[in-house]
Amino acid sequence: MSIDAAEQVHLQFLTALENRTATRRSALRLQDVNLTAERAEALFRSQALSRQLDRMSRKLQARGEGFYTIGSSGHEGNAALAEVLRVDDMAFLHYRDAAFQIHRAGKLPGEDPAWDMLLSFVASAEDPISGGRHKVLGSKRLFIPPQTSTIASHLPKAVGAAFSIGLARRMGVDGTVLARDGVILCSFGDASANHSTALGAFNTACWAAFQGTPMPIIFLCEDNGIGISTPTPPGWIEANFSHRPGLAYIACDGCDIADALRGAREAERIARRERKPVFLHMKTVRLYGHAGNDMQLAYRRRDDVRAEEARDPLLATAALLIEEGIMSAEGVRAIYDAIGEGLERRADEAIVRPKLRDAGEVMASIVPPQRGPGPSLAPSSSRAALFADEADAMARPQHMARLISWALADLLLQYPNAFVCGEDVGPKGGVYAATQKLYSRFGAARVINTLLDEQAILGLAIGAAHNGLLPIPEIQFLAYVHNAEDQIRGEAATLSFFSNGQFTNPMVVRIAGLPYQKGFGGHFHNDNSLAVFRDVPGLVLAVPSNGRDAVAMLRECVRLAHEEGRVVVFVEPIALYMTRDLHAPGDGLWASVYAPPGEDPVRLGEINVAGDGTDLAIVTYGNGFFLSLQAQRLLLQEGVNIRVIDLRWLAPLNEAAVLAATGPCGRVLVVDECRITGGQSEALMTLFAERASGKAIARMAATDSFIPLGRAATHTLPSRDGIAAKVLEMMAG
Repeated sequence: MSIDAAEQVHLQFLTALENRTATRRSALRLQDVNLTAERAEALFRSQALSRQLDRMSRKLQARGEGFYTIGSSGHEGNAALAEVLRVDDMAFLHYRDAAFQIHRAGKLPGEDPAWDMLLSFVASAEDPISGGRHKVLGSKRLFIPPQTSTIASHLPKAVGAAFSIGLARRMGVDGTVLARDGVILCSFGDASANHSTALGAFNTACWAAFQGTPMPIIFLCEDNGIGISTPTPPGWIEANFSHRPGLAYIACDGCDIADALRGAREAERIARRERKPVFLHMKTVRLYGHAGNDMQLAYRRRDDVRAEEARDPLLATAALLIEEGIMSAEGVRAIYDAIGEGLERRADEAIVRPKLRDAGEVMASIVPPQRGPGPSLAPSSSRAALFADEADAMARPQHMARLISWALADLLLQYPNAFVCGEDVGPKGGVYAATQKLYSRFGAARVINTLLDEQAILGLAIGAAHNGLLPIPEIQFLAYVHNAEDQIRGEAATLSFFSNGQFTNPMVVRIAGLPYQKGFGGHFHNDNSLAVFRDVPGLVLAVPSNGRDAVAMLRECVRLAHEEGRVVVFVEPIALYMTRDLHAPGDGLWASVYAPPGEDPVRLGEINVAGDGTDLAIVTYGNGFFLSLQAQRLLLQEGVNIRVIDLRWLAPLNEAAVLAATGPCGRVLVVDECRITGGQSEALMTLFAERASGKAIARMAATDSFIPLGRAATHTLPSRDGIAAKVLEMMAG
């Protein structure tokens, strides 16, 4: 009869102690790696607790009291990094790094990692990191942000955090979360090293280091030779990473704690003193299969599994302690058994601790807790000096792109911890001049030209936000965000939720997008879909339709990020960047005079209502507002008096304000420049059907098509004449 894999490894450990057959894989002694007997015993205790917690997790699942987990057994050598690094060296951890967190916790008084992890196993609301929302490693006090899945998605933000340490110094920002001589640890498996996200992060770190930019990061590749059921080719990791420009490569054996310490110390020295990225290749074993009830004997040879079990790092650490005379085999067994017995008792206590009781408690951490007011407005003398060469222009109406540029300059002046980053945002001033003159005014530390990689751009923003900076990244075109959408959805927007509001990564992601460009780019530059943002809980989605609103809303977006820790996406309609006229050439009705900070604010959820007609209400946003105002004028000539409502904020949608604004009207037309499938019109039609069922409701949205180039670009989109015709049809109906 076969036994559970965890019990197989457990019995093997006990048998080896009893028969005195525990052995090591290297001849390194404690003195060779500068390790005292006390610290060696502490390392064993951390590794043993990690192992016994894995066993307990499986027992809890068998009892129906625990949930899906990924064990750390075989990876306990990562505790060596916790021994070497400081507690304030932020760690973005692989899901098999329980031993690291346990050992780091031992450096801080009052920490109880066994209890914390038991609460996590049973999804208790008292779990100190996620509040019962997920079984994750993480701790605010230990500088370990939680990762919900470490299939490489955490690497870009780890690189961003490492970059932000030197960036904060160049910006002159004090009091950051990370120390100026801090190091970032980012761990992952050998299979994850193949992910395009990981490769982009390695490239970004090397690209920066190659130019002499400080990049104090340790990439810890815990190589157990397999990804779920797919083996990693022998030698693949070393061949790929041992000769990369700008990247120091160190190999060590994670199954032997002394050799793991040797590698960890060398990696820490390079990262901390030389401020360079390090690839620490740590050989490990995976003892129980991938996760949960995965039965690796279904896809691996029994002899191979047994050979890996013989490399058990816990056995090797026990052998070291015995060889060095620190304790006897009986003493090792006593510690191991005592840890297991203690967990048995405490597990029963953890099971009965409170769980999340309702949807309100589950969702309570989606929106981060308020963090206090932001900085005061910059002195008028500072603003006068900043805009001295454009004072005359600022007194005249301007198009949206120029107004956004001035608003960004004012925001960088007001928020010393803010910076702009993205492709071509520097000397060029952006593709549409929306960041014009920012580089000359604020310098390379605050207006950062990035490499061409959207994941790197957003990773820089997330990581820098972890360090207390306020990023304003730019994605050059809306379609490009799909290259990196998980950095927004799976990383940035989930952090507050899975950390119970303890960690946040506030930012304002500026994106040029939406349709109606006739002469440029086709569907990659005329993307008319916002669906990727609309279903992300907690995300703020803002779409201004004109320059005046763009300025006021951008200021509100930065305030939301700084004061409330929000992740904000600010979509700027490309087709309206340079637009000055509304009805006729030269009327100048779409240009605006720049409002200084503090004037004409637009708060989150505030809508704009143009006109007071009651025949019909148009509900729209972005280019739709521009076109609907044109249609409004035509309709007035037909004797139809309508009002046009600009949503401004698509998420969270202010349903009460929309219903109130449309209240006096018996007819409502939703105009949506995005596609009919997945567009904002779906939510609006549902809103009116459920809460305003007595009205005549219709919608006009773009057809489900990509956008071509040239004059055909607008054939699939709402138009002024089409909107007017639809209103007349509804009036006749």
